[in-house]
Amino acid sequence: MLRRSIIVASGTLALTLGGHRLLPELGGFTPVLESLLPWLGVAVPILLVCALVTRSWQVVFAALLPATVWAVMFGPALVRTPPGGPSDLSVATLNVGATNGDSADAIRSVSKGRDLVAVQELTPGGPAAEALDDRFPHRYRIATVGLWSRFPIAEARKADIGLDWARALRAVVVTPEGRVTVYVMHLASARPGQTDLRDETLTYARRMIDKDDSPHLLLLGDLNTATTDRKRAGLVPPLSDAQQEAGTGFGFTWPAAFPVTRPDHILYRGMTATTASVEPAAGSDHRAAVASLRLAA
Repeated sequence: MLRRSIIVASGTLALTLGGHRLLPELGGFTPVLESLLPWLGVAVPILLVCALVTRSWQVVFAALLPATVWAVMFGPALVRTPPGGPSDLSVATLNVGATNGDSADAIRSVSKGRDLVAVQELTPGGPAAEALDDRFPHRYRIATVGLWSRFPIAEARKADIGLDWARALRAVVVTPEGRVTVYVMHLASARPGQTDLRDETLTYARRMIDKDDSPHLLLLGDLNTATTDRKRAGLVPPLSDAQQEAGTGFGFTWPAAFPVTRPDHILYRGMTATTASVEPAAGSDHRAAVASLRLAA
């Protein structure tokens, strides 16, 4: 009975990992599963130990199958070496938290040494915006999202992501190496059984990217979409992910106390990511995603 259970569990786990995009959405359960997909690996050592107890090579082989699938899918993230080298832009994005009483401290820490800082869940006249105003000479803010820059902002406007309220912007930043088009977005929330609006905002975001012919483009923000969520495939590609290209580990950003997934992203086109990581942010339930990029692709 134990042997059969291990074989069935191992096969199910391997199929779930490798074929998760083929699963139906099951009333909103599947997006949650995909957000936590790397954590399914926790079951692998348990299965292996149980398989060794049976002293059956057939069972051990079955338990090694999900281990192999997991290693192929997620192993590279754990052993990746950032390319490094010179960079032209140091950027950060943070959902600072609308009720964060320590938002000024959070933003001072995250913005230190950065050229561009994108923020979501800003409060009107709040301490986070004031702290950024003191540190950066150029800014554009609309409602609860904003971009602060060390370099001039040549143009800026609201970006339409299909919501009744403003949660996205587009700006053109003039750097010494050339112009960079920057989108800051806070897409609709995704909850179990309630992903339709999030999916719609993802579609709007993709349309904007497709229509934008800027040679250097950045998309920063809380996309409410995990790296392993099938819906993110609408953005990556055509964009590249800084964490996947130049970071080590999974780069989880939420929840801050014990991150298990990554809804916060630094996506780009026409550049090269040299480093990427995650930093704590006082009081926020998100950690900040940060990266350095070189304009030469």
